[in-house]
Amino acid sequence: MRLDWKTCIRVGISTVLVYLCISYWGSFAKFVKTAFVAASPIIIGSAIAYILNILMRFYESHYFPKSNKKAVEKSRRGVCLLLSFLTLVLIVIILVWLVVPQLIASITVLVNGAPNTIKTIVNKIEDSKWIKSEWLEPIKNIDWKSKLSNFTSTITSGVGNAMGMAVNVVGTVFSSIVTTVLSIIFAVYLLVDKEKIGRQFDKVMRRYMNDKFFERTKYVLSVLNDSFSSFISGQCLDAMIVGILCTIGMFILRLPYATMIGAIVAFTALIPVAGSYIGAGLGAFMILTVSPIKALIFLIFIIVLQQTDGNLVYPKIVGSSIGLPGIWVLAAVTVGGGIMGILGMLIAVPITATLYKILKADVNGKLNEEIKSAQK
Repeated sequence: MRLDWKTCIRVGISTVLVYLCISYWGSFAKFVKTAFVAASPIIIGSAIAYILNILMRFYESHYFPKSNKKAVEKSRRGVCLLLSFLTLVLIVIILVWLVVPQLIASITVLVNGAPNTIKTIVNKIEDSKWIKSEWLEPIKNIDWKSKLSNFTSTITSGVGNAMGMAVNVVGTVFSSIVTTVLSIIFAVYLLVDKEKIGRQFDKVMRRYMNDKFFERTKYVLSVLNDSFSSFISGQCLDAMIVGILCTIGMFILRLPYATMIGAIVAFTALIPVAGSYIGAGLGAFMILTVSPIKALIFLIFIIVLQQTDGNLVYPKIVGSSIGLPGIWVLAAVTVGGGIMGILGMLIAVPITATLYKILKADVNGKLNEEIKSAQK
């Protein structure tokens, strides 16, 4: 076998780069982290553009789809992009409007009721005669209400008077605002010229890849895009259904904080498998500040709702759309959550679905057929 001199140069350069990365791993990791932070507006903007593109495609398919008028064709992209942004902003406003006021009210109830709750628990323990009463005297003599008030005032006054912390907070807020604005601008550019950017990306890949590798790469990207699109659409629809059913059920059972907990359950349901349990825990804790019995009723209700959703609604909406068996969904959520937390849970399922579909096609000997069909 005759070695090409270009191949030898590539191998040599790659070997040197790998050696430098291993030898200077600390500096290399710091450089990667700095580059990642600097590119965060681009990364966040790409994520925003991808999510908005799903909404924009929906609006474009319903914005006078059969019209051939130039005014309609020219305005279609701009109007649908604006509607997508407004939809996303409206969802955020509704969530804040439903959650924040009642969350503040529940925290107030919790703070005001904590002293009496602690005293009740201490009295119950004392009556049980499991613990000597003199051991509980220091706890009983504490003025819990004043302690909580002092703690709250200390935090508020400390935050208000700490100049250094204020500067850090202002800097963080300003940096977040700049990052958000740049991300939105980048997302708009991506969505406005998405077809042109796609064609340029194809040209670059065709120039530096052979035909076989280019076709396989396009196929993988196509499957990945379908998996992510189906997963996001299905997960959002399922979360909305669960949130609505939770709110209606809580109103029927006359449980407190129905709209707030319904919104929390819908929001946390965006996290596969584990999200419903997180929302149930938060909701039960909030209701516990009002009535332990109602908190128990809520837990029983949410278990029934989760089982109904997991066995009937979720498989039809999400499972069938991404084509991934339930056992692999659970495995993906577990591994993804262990590696990257909540973000890992969100991206692990569509990535696993992509790998599952590609391996399934390869094992069944249909990979080449699907690659060719994807090129059409």
